[in-house]
Amino acid sequence: MFESTRNTSSTLGLIFNFLEVTFHATVRKVRKNHGNAILAIALSIVQSLLFVAAFFFMFQFLGGRTMAIRGNYLLYLMSGIFIYLTHIQTMRGVMQAEGPTSDMMQHAPMNTLVSICSSALAVLYTQFVSLLCILLLIHTVIEPVEIYYWPGALGMFLLAWFVGVTLGIIFMSLKLWFPDLINILSMVYIRANMIFSGKMFVANMMPAMMLPVFTWNPLFHIIDQTRGHVFVNYVPHNTNAGYPFYMSLVFLLIGMMLEHYTRQHASQSWGAKR
Repeated sequence: MFESTRNTSSTLGLIFNFLEVTFHATVRKVRKNHGNAILAIALSIVQSLLFVAAFFFMFQFLGGRTMAIRGNYLLYLMSGIFIYLTHIQTMRGVMQAEGPTSDMMQHAPMNTLVSICSSALAVLYTQFVSLLCILLLIHTVIEPVEIYYWPGALGMFLLAWFVGVTLGIIFMSLKLWFPDLINILSMVYIRANMIFSGKMFVANMMPAMMLPVFTWNPLFHIIDQTRGHVFVNYVPHNTNAGYPFYMSLVFLLIGMMLEHYTRQHASQSWGAKR
């Protein structure tokens, strides 16, 4: 008559269930902007190509090519523009992920952690495939692509993505409390990184008095370190990979604390704010 119920699901089963839900949510995110996943990735490739082409012609007319590193000029542009795009799009994607007041949270397997992970993985997938396609295009059509130390360059690409994830969690958690303010702050951050990310400059060639204006930005360190791994004749002296990594851990801690507090105090009436 009186029987105690016990959860028979093992830890391994819960992990696989979480991964399965995250996979399906990631596929949904990839196909969110377009019903066809291939066309969604193609749009991402076109966007990246337009950015590269715009900066290429801008540097050609303004003479910015003289500030580039000796080597493949397109790789110099890619090492800055693609890291910037990956970081910004990841931050924006996580910030716009379904929060605790979303209708998706009414489904039992769904939760905010799945929403955050799927949004981050969707951006990582599309950006990584876009990067490979563009590098293949450059290698086969324009000139051979040679990367000095590709594991390090790939690590910086993932670090830019991870920093974007952690910042996105902070913005996502605060957006329910201050929707208009957070939208403005995120836009200011995106616009500021057009300059302060250092994608148009080389840190070793900057005057010492100008470095403090840029070195506060983790993305500035990541882009400069990426170029150190991409080009054999460039060694970064004014940046390091440890600063953005430890900053991302701090951002992650703050973001998860804010997300937990927001989830505990969430109200369905907040949906009108979004």
